[in-house]
Amino acid sequence: MPPGPGKYDEIATMVRKLTEAESVIVMVVKGNQGDGFSVQSASLNFVVGLPTVLRQMADSIEQSLKGESENGHAEEGEEDRKNSSD
Repeated sequence: MPPGPGKYDEIATMVRKLTEAESVIVMVVKGNQGDGFSVQSASLNFVVGLPTVLRQMADSIEQSLKGESENGHAEEGEEDRKNSSD
């Protein structure tokens, strides 16, 4: 990811200012400017540690989905994911 503003940087700035956050991540799927994300942070350490945080989030989501499917509860879109991988 090259440094510099992403296509949703203006939205990220609004979120950061409205929430008075030190760091924000905005991820958009099928938005009016297509898919994209923007990361803003006052801390370089946040940006450096971001891959680890995102991996932990992904692991947590996978665990939650496993638990849901084991309990017989399908998450929204789960059937679509199953069908697209067939």
